[in-house]
Amino acid sequence: MARFFVQNFGCRATQADGAALESLLAGRGFEPAADRAAADLVVLNTCTVTSAADEDARRAIRRVHRENPAARILVTGCYAQRAPQELASMPGVSWVVGNSHKTEIANLVSISNASEPYHGNIHLGNVHVGDILAQHDFLSAPVEDAAGDRTRPNLKIQDGCNNRCSFCIIPFVRGRSRSAPASQVVEQVRNLARRYREIVLSGINLGRWGREPGSEMRLTDLIRLLLAETGVERLRLSSVEPMDFSDALLDLMASEPRIAKHVHAPLQSGSDRTLRRMHRKYRPRHYADRVFKARALMPDAAIGADVMVGFPGETEADFEESRSFIESLPFTYLHVFTYSERPGTPAAQHADAVPTPVRKARNRILRELADAKNRDFRQGMVGRTLSAVTLHDGAALSENYLRIELARSYQPNAMVELRIGYLTDTGLRESPQ
Repeated sequence: MARFFVQNFGCRATQADGAALESLLAGRGFEPAADRAAADLVVLNTCTVTSAADEDARRAIRRVHRENPAARILVTGCYAQRAPQELASMPGVSWVVGNSHKTEIANLVSISNASEPYHGNIHLGNVHVGDILAQHDFLSAPVEDAAGDRTRPNLKIQDGCNNRCSFCIIPFVRGRSRSAPASQVVEQVRNLARRYREIVLSGINLGRWGREPGSEMRLTDLIRLLLAETGVERLRLSSVEPMDFSDALLDLMASEPRIAKHVHAPLQSGSDRTLRRMHRKYRPRHYADRVFKARALMPDAAIGADVMVGFPGETEADFEESRSFIESLPFTYLHVFTYSERPGTPAAQHADAVPTPVRKARNRILRELADAKNRDFRQGMVGRTLSAVTLHDGAALSENYLRIELARSYQPNAMVELRIGYLTDTGLRESPQ
């Protein structure tokens, strides 16, 4: 029996795709391998959000071919969709399958004998990439062991994006926004809820769930349905675009104890001029309105954002406007990214690139600001009792997204109430009393 190994690169959506591929391959009679070295078929499920992500994938291809030359290598995912011939030219690659044909992978490899050693160059017929904008299929399975966290499964319920941010390649490699059927999501959550206390709902643009023509449901409606028809103890939303945090969604999050008090809304920049150049669909005042609304409704909620520094044309005044705006908002954490040119995007064509040392300096300034905000937030939790899910490493994750080191022994995957004793360098410590 041929053995397979799937390696995922990048975001939660890619991990969900990989979990679905594992299920499809197992259903075709392939046997999971413990690692790449033991596999007859190695599937590399790639990311292409930055040039560094591309290099990670190429490095993995070279390593697999060197360490396991008899293995057939199938490269899929976002990099495969964007630059298939670039990957097809690499030694050892047997198939390149874009996101447009990802649902066909189990059938493609079943036609061939995946355990037969591969010699020679890839055939043109083994490149399977089509128009991703015509893609309507939805591929997803729960990710139950993301980065070793076996207590908080991630469920992708939306894919693709209709936005056209000038720095982002994702719409062109994942296609238009499309949603998992509500009945499918309910059934998946119902099954997961039998084994897990907390489930994370995710997507490329999660807030757009249900927005396809003809659909009468929205994300808020789906969440209400999940609460009514499943036994899930806690739902957590991953990243939602700021303008999709409607009053109805925020009101539901605030009033429903089974929804984690955690708001993550990508900001990218607090500069009005930079947001316009990024082709983002909101202005700083719109963003602030959503964040302050969330804080008023949920005083102890985690509030986080993705922020980018060094976007082409970002002046010192632009950056200071962004920094000041971020400082004024009640963030509890930030994910700070340094702009990286992505070929094929409008932003990569701009001639006014910010020098790399300046980008790094701005990144450091915002990280220091984020650290200070996070420490203040954690300090406010000392002496409080927080609801949390226990993890597998002697820690727990609170409802409001704080890591808590445990003072006592708990079974993993349990919902517990923890009294906070003091701060640690990066989290909190449970009081032993």
